Amino acid sequence: MHHPRQLSAAVLIAASSLGAAAHADGMPASLAMPAQIERIEPAFWWVGMKSDKLQLLVHGPRIADAAPQIGDARGVRIESVSRVANPNYLFIDLRIAPDAAPGRVDIVFSHGDERFHAPFELRARAPGSAQRRGFDSSDVIMNLVPDRFANGNPANDNVPGYGDEARRGDDEAGRHGGDIQGIVDHLDYFRDLGVTMLWPTPLTENRQPKYSYHGYAATDTYRIDPRFGTNEDYRRMVAAAHDKGIGVIMDVVLNHIGSEHWWMHDMPAPDWIGFDGKFVQTQHARTTVSDPYASRADAKIYTDGWFSPNMPDMNQRNPFLAAYQIQNAIWWIEYAGLSGLRVDTWGYSDQAFLQEWTRRVMAEYPNMNIVGEEWTSQPTVLMHWLGGERGAKHRLATPLPSAMDFPLNGTLRKALASDTDDLHAGLMDLYEGLVNDVLYPEPSKLVLFEGNHDLPRLYSVLKEDAGLTKMALAYVMTMPRVPQIYYGTEVLMTSPTVRDDGKARQDFPGGWAGDKIDAFTGKGLSAPQKDMQAFVRTLLNWRKTQTTVHHGKLMHFVPEHGTYAWFRYDSDSTVMVVINKNKADTELDLTRFSEVLKTPAAARDVLEGKAVTLGTTITLPARSVKIFEVR
Repeated sequence: MHHPRQLSAAVLIAASSLGAAAHADGMPASLAMPAQIERIEPAFWWVGMKSDKLQLLVHGPRIADAAPQIGDARGVRIESVSRVANPNYLFIDLRIAPDAAPGRVDIVFSHGDERFHAPFELRARAPGSAQRRGFDSSDVIMNLVPDRFANGNPANDNVPGYGDEARRGDDEAGRHGGDIQGIVDHLDYFRDLGVTMLWPTPLTENRQPKYSYHGYAATDTYRIDPRFGTNEDYRRMVAAAHDKGIGVIMDVVLNHIGSEHWWMHDMPAPDWIGFDGKFVQTQHARTTVSDPYASRADAKIYTDGWFSPNMPDMNQRNPFLAAYQIQNAIWWIEYAGLSGLRVDTWGYSDQAFLQEWTRRVMAEYPNMNIVGEEWTSQPTVLMHWLGGERGAKHRLATPLPSAMDFPLNGTLRKALASDTDDLHAGLMDLYEGLVNDVLYPEPSKLVLFEGNHDLPRLYSVLKEDAGLTKMALAYVMTMPRVPQIYYGTEVLMTSPTVRDDGKARQDFPGGWAGDKIDAFTGKGLSAPQKDMQAFVRTLLNWRKTQTTVHHGKLMHFVPEHGTYAWFRYDSDSTVMVVINKNKADTELDLTRFSEVLKTPAAARDVLEGKAVTLGTTITLPARSVKIFEVR
């Protein structure tokens, strides 16, 4: 707790460190805070939002003793003021009229005979902000770990007061120095590869003493970690990506914060944290949310329990915390110009809150998208959050728009890694896995991924078999899904085959000065690495233009003799994809597919870039995938 002190005469500290930090993070330098106030969050907002309501969190020594008023500001008024158990907090509910004037808004605080002014700003929205397009099945998302991608600014590798200094030799826990500038420097690489959306793991401040590199234990959700850059650096990165035809998806963590978050040193209220701030480990029983037989006690431990002693759980049943998190998400979308949100550990948060959070965000941005991480192998668990179940214990009024398709990812990896292909294993698992699509309201909105920052790398799981890796990538890119790739898959990066986060999040070759191998230029890459990179580039850039793959129907056929074929089709065109898992060339009978393929047919071999004629049979090379555009 901060030591309480009495309010003193107001003095604006124009040169204070807080004012300087606010300037770096998007607040004009002229709006410095008075000595009595340490934070107002959000520090600014916008005129013309769908909701005219805004709640300000004000933090400062015994600020609850003061009474706030709005100075001369047309169209802005205080609707209510709330005080909580901790007198160092005040919550101010504002109403902002649609015709309010952008500019500075003075909030005047009074305490007895003392008065002081705190600055707040209203901004004009960017044109078309509310109608921004989110990611969908026409996109390809790349997930990357910024600290391990590229170091564009070595000067920010270590920042005084932040600890956890850069240790590039420590893969498990060390910061390596990758940053926002490193992403900006290589936007052309993403564009040329065929990526249309970037999903970096969290970039917000993480002052944790260890493992701060991954970003999933935030200590300030309104500030980019200075070892990555500033808020303005982040905003400029998003704008630069847009100029290259690439959107940015922000990784948001609603369920928990880091144990060094500034709240933990001055808790707003006893119920701000799960189990009243006492560590109780979650048991990760995600089915308790929708299981009709689950006990309330188990469900509470799942949602209120902490991930770890270093990750306190957020209690979103506290209305002030709920409002804070809703506004924080909207603030980042509007401020940075985001194309979507990926929400970590989705189901661990309070269910009623998640629906309200989703409703509020989508009300402001109806064409945007949100994808939740629900790490489960069970489609029925995903179905619950997507609103597709019948007769469930809880019917969701506001379903999650999209979810990571963990069930199909797991099936894909298992099917291709299997040495057996029969009625009970291998490709048959992959074929039968798609029957689960009957459970989902809109399967094409799910994000299907080959890998991510939490999984062993695809190439390693598939026994370092480049042919199987190409099959997996072709599957991900041609299913009725939003496809996502993990950085480094295109150059066959490896890891242990069991989970080892540090070794699955290695430095991207060429991201650091002096790297002997440079995947951006191709210097030092092996022949198989160059071949895979070229394959991915061809596949992703072809996919960009294929509306049939983006929105067409799917028909697939029972796998036979180690081969599996599927078709994407609409009234105008047909795409055939076929994989051969066999270690020998295999002849495939095309007459089986007469429902969707009339032979002979003129076609284009997409991966080889040549015209072919499809007759009654085709010979598939060993361990290969073929994609044909049927004329």
